[in-house]
Amino acid sequence: MTERRTQWCAAMPADAAAIGRRHGVDGARAVLPAELGGRVLGALEVCWPHSRPPLSAPVSRQLNALAELCAHALPGTEERAAGTTEDPALPAGPARDLADGLLDPVLILRPVLDDQDQVTDFAIAYVNERFADPAGRPRAMITGMRLLTAYPLMACDGGLYEHVLRVHATGEPFRAERLALRVLVDDVSLTGLLTVGIGRHEDAVLLSWRLEDEAARMSALLEHVQRLGRIGGFQEDAVSGEILWNRHLFSLFGLPPTASPVPVERLHNHAHPDDSVAIGRFLRTLLHHRHSASTAFRLQPADGVVRHIRVVAEPVTDPAGNLLAVRGAYQDFSSQHWTEVALAATRDRLADTEQHAEERNRLALQLQRAIMPSSHAPVDIAGLHVAVRYRPAEEGHLVGGDWYDAVVLPHKKVLLAVGDVAGHGIEAATGMVVLRNALRGLAATGAGPARLLGWLNTVTHHLTEHVTATVVCGVYDPQNRVLRWARAGHPPPVLIHQSTAAALPLPGGILLGAVAEAEYEERRLSLVPGDRLLMYTDGLIERRDRSVEKSLEQLLATVGAATRGLGEHLDVLLTHARSDTDDDTCLIGIDVG
Repeated sequence: MTERRTQWCAAMPADAAAIGRRHGVDGARAVLPAELGGRVLGALEVCWPHSRPPLSAPVSRQLNALAELCAHALPGTEERAAGTTEDPALPAGPARDLADGLLDPVLILRPVLDDQDQVTDFAIAYVNERFADPAGRPRAMITGMRLLTAYPLMACDGGLYEHVLRVHATGEPFRAERLALRVLVDDVSLTGLLTVGIGRHEDAVLLSWRLEDEAARMSALLEHVQRLGRIGGFQEDAVSGEILWNRHLFSLFGLPPTASPVPVERLHNHAHPDDSVAIGRFLRTLLHHRHSASTAFRLQPADGVVRHIRVVAEPVTDPAGNLLAVRGAYQDFSSQHWTEVALAATRDRLADTEQHAEERNRLALQLQRAIMPSSHAPVDIAGLHVAVRYRPAEEGHLVGGDWYDAVVLPHKKVLLAVGDVAGHGIEAATGMVVLRNALRGLAATGAGPARLLGWLNTVTHHLTEHVTATVVCGVYDPQNRVLRWARAGHPPPVLIHQSTAAALPLPGGILLGAVAEAEYEERRLSLVPGDRLLMYTDGLIERRDRSVEKSLEQLLATVGAATRGLGEHLDVLLTHARSDTDDDTCLIGIDVG
């Protein structure tokens, strides 16, 4: 009590005096002065049953706060709490003027130093009039207390006290939202959420906080509900003409927050012309008959995105029935509208199962015919003679996803591709169109086949619905007759060179869509006039009773020499290669001119 500092004993000597000493107990002791307002009112002794190492800094701070809390409970402290609420050490000045000028509760904290000039706590020198204590204590009780006495749980690791210490030491301000503050109320720990700001002014620290009360939580909840429900509220004063919109409504109308709100009576200027009758009926009910009204319309906002909107409004009138204001809300239900449209269409299609299947098959055939040629006549492309044959599956309703492409690219090279989307029906046909068009667009960049398949794999994995496919892709340069090619899980092309047919060595490459990222190997093939290249889908060689390798060997034996015309040769191959796997077959032949 004389030295006004904590005394620590790791283990009590046998001859030492202690308040709580008992026979045979010689554990560690901490004795602290119970100080309040510069006066030592008593001492606090904390005992451990066994010896222990020195306490950590957070525990020491908690003990100091406990000692000061005990000082408040000692006799003679009531007079001080009922007296002045200001610390004489804090004269009127910039810090106090700043605290009084802020709208949030503010505490001015002065550091409490030990004999080594180390900060052990902070004294609450002043609190402004807007101060609100989370535990409900008045300003008079808080002013003059130590910070850790008033809020001992601040001393926990990661608590607010560490931020106050850091700001005092560095001078760097600190701000945080929804920071938890735990306080003790009748020995019960309660947690409040604060918006906190801490700054240093000369040697003092200004701590401001704003409690997140029920109104703030409800306001935040309403904000999230409006955002999730795509709802915007409005109110129009019929007397002054003032229009109040919340920020979500500007977004719905595609307007910047600085734009002028749209009066409800001019709503037809922003709606689809076909909805003018519904809007007129809505306005008559609301503005002339003074009744609540609602309607749905198509909004044509400034950003050009047509939205389906539902508006609900009610009039506010005086006792005489005069209109004072209109208030209401707009809701964007575009997603719900299109979902209902899709569901209605689905119900209509499912009403007749046979018709539904026929329509799907017809659509799949249309998509397929957009890719497959309707004529068997060969075509000449950049010195290449190209012919294609397509044979559908044995089952007429099993429309597959086989496709091919042969097109001259902007850089005068030729894209040659054959692919097969897994499955049958509308999904396979749709995937076929997507991949073919994507590959065409990617090939226009001038990238090589391996890079093109890597990009196409990304498209297949991320931008399609569970589609997998195999493909062989080549880029032919007419200048030097070099074919660069790569494959993604597809059977190898067959080259007929000088009357000998051989499958090209396979580069590595997984099928499209199996993984998010994949790399593909690329090969180069030098062609000469008279060479014939065959590219095909697996329907040409797959058999249930033999391996793919055996089927490929049989194909090579069937191919023979390139003595026939190209179209006739492809017809012969289809005739002798009958599939038994209910799969389509696409066969493309290329003669080098």
